[in-house]
Amino acid sequence: MMRALAFTLMFLAGSLALAGGATVYRWVDDQGVVHYSDQPHANAEKMHVDAAQTYKPAASDTSAGAGGAQAAAPAPYRGCAIVQPQDDQAFANVDSLTVVVQTDPQLHTGDKVFVLVDGQALNGGNPTGSQFVLSPVDRGDHTAQAQVKDSSGAVQCQTPTVTFHVHQNSLLNPNNNRVTPH
Repeated sequence: MMRALAFTLMFLAGSLALAGGATVYRWVDDQGVVHYSDQPHANAEKMHVDAAQTYKPAASDTSAGAGGAQAAAPAPYRGCAIVQPQDDQAFANVDSLTVVVQTDPQLHTGDKVFVLVDGQALNGGNPTGSQFVLSPVDRGDHTAQAQVKDSSGAVQCQTPTVTFHVHQNSLLNPNNNRVTPH
């Protein structure tokens, strides 16, 4: 309690010196309480308090807009690509397929990756960006493309289209269902 009171009094004494250095008087009463004042008191010790230390920041560049200082925009994407499946890759008898997208640099905060397979959106956008699962996978030839969009929906990067082929056994094709003798 005494320390808190002494600290408060010291703070008040310091605030008396706002305009510059000031003279402050310090004394201890009969109960041991420390007092500070800008007025002299019997048995007071005369102290000089330096002016408060202040900080003035350098002028900021306001050319970014009237809203004040804004965070720097992230570097634009140098590129993005679908790294799996590879272009013209063939798959046999698969139930699902993972589409992997990479961006350079890594995906910016707030941006999402959207994957289109055969022109249809595979998902609602992935904020962590890298992997998407296509399931089930129909037989035939397919195309995949990815787009990176910012929070406003503007496309920031678009991958080249990748074509991949899925082969599945057919009950109608007798060559795929041959029983081999032992």
